[in-house]
Amino acid sequence: MKPKPVQLDRRRFLARSGRQTLFGLGAFHCAAGLAPQHRAAADESVAAPGKRPKIAFLGTVVRRHSHAQHFLDRHTLGYSWNGRWQQPRIDVASVFIDQFPDDDLARGRVKRHGLKLFPTIEEALTLGGETLAVDGVVVIGEHGDYPRNEKGQYLYPRYDWFKRIVNVFERSGRSVPVFNDKHLSTDWNECVEMVDDARRLGFPFLAGSSLPVTRRMPAIEMPYDAPLQESVCVAYGGIDSYDIHALETAQCMSERRAGGERGVRRIHALRGDNLWKRLESEDCKITRQLVAAALSRSHNLPVETGFPTDVPSIDWMRQTMPQTTGYLIEHLDGLKTTMLLTGIRDFNYAGMLADGSRVSCQMYLPMPGHGSTTADFFNPLVRHIETMILDGKAPYPVQRTLLTSGMVIGGVDSLHAGEKPIDTPHLDIAYTAPKASTFWSE
Repeated sequence: MKPKPVQLDRRRFLARSGRQTLFGLGAFHCAAGLAPQHRAAADESVAAPGKRPKIAFLGTVVRRHSHAQHFLDRHTLGYSWNGRWQQPRIDVASVFIDQFPDDDLARGRVKRHGLKLFPTIEEALTLGGETLAVDGVVVIGEHGDYPRNEKGQYLYPRYDWFKRIVNVFERSGRSVPVFNDKHLSTDWNECVEMVDDARRLGFPFLAGSSLPVTRRMPAIEMPYDAPLQESVCVAYGGIDSYDIHALETAQCMSERRAGGERGVRRIHALRGDNLWKRLESEDCKITRQLVAAALSRSHNLPVETGFPTDVPSIDWMRQTMPQTTGYLIEHLDGLKTTMLLTGIRDFNYAGMLADGSRVSCQMYLPMPGHGSTTADFFNPLVRHIETMILDGKAPYPVQRTLLTSGMVIGGVDSLHAGEKPIDTPHLDIAYTAPKASTFWSE
């Protein structure tokens, strides 16, 4: 899978901090747009011809089924791809792991694959020397024993680690591609700063969830420039964890609509009875139809004696999954996105076009213990990471994850404020999606 380079609109938006930041892939990849001291460095960020690129792997914790375990195993042992076993196309030159619990797997993996464990992020990036000595950085800041804030969000060190990486880049006078797992930060200004740093130093920055790139059933894509009116994702899990998966499930389809993405005006998060009452309103008629369409893509509906008790609908859902959480999102161009976190154990999308036709599918996420032992939905994301490091270009825009990170923050803020709507003028983020599909279709 080798998508064409993404072409994005260049646009300024005003971040909450009051800074103006220029986004667009041209700013990320065009050496003419970089500070003079980084222009040559941008061209040198990919390993020399004939040499395998080396990466620094940074993880919070490696235990069974942690994200760091899934990524590290694939970057060292390989992964299944197109009916064969794909050996890693890059080498893990260094490993930094933050925590070593009783069920730690990191030390065993390091020994098995002959890796080198470093005590600090800086040493992992420099291989113990003074300047940057790798061709890419993979950051898996998910899972582990970290504090929560007053809103219940885990304070993973993604932003802090990113800033330490940037400091090494600046000190070395060159930069390399970086991947950040899941959303960027729990703080909006930190999210903006991370993307701004990548633009400023000119390195490809890939981030986000495995959901946009995993297999789909059926294997369909939203038609490019589609007259999309509304998107729905019916999924499962908790806030500030699985909501990013569900939001990116919807956003990777919505961003292909006519005019591209223009940003988000308002986010309203609701739970239980408050959610059902809102979805009963007249302006949610299409939403209710799309929820039923998404439920009809699920393979994990609640059942009694082997089959659902009734036809899937909002009313049936209210009875069988009463404690559902929803984010109702208004985009600046009028698009509506509704995300529902339920108990169905899969991720299902449905969208309504202007002519009344629907686009729907399941983003296939076979979790270990629920139809899988190997969590192969990580395979395409690992492949995209490899391709970015090999080619020096991100396969899809980091603005998607910047926007979905802002959606997560807005949803959490809305719940924390007593389920009140949150205006989001700072999410005035415009970008155009790549025409090439990037999900796992091979």
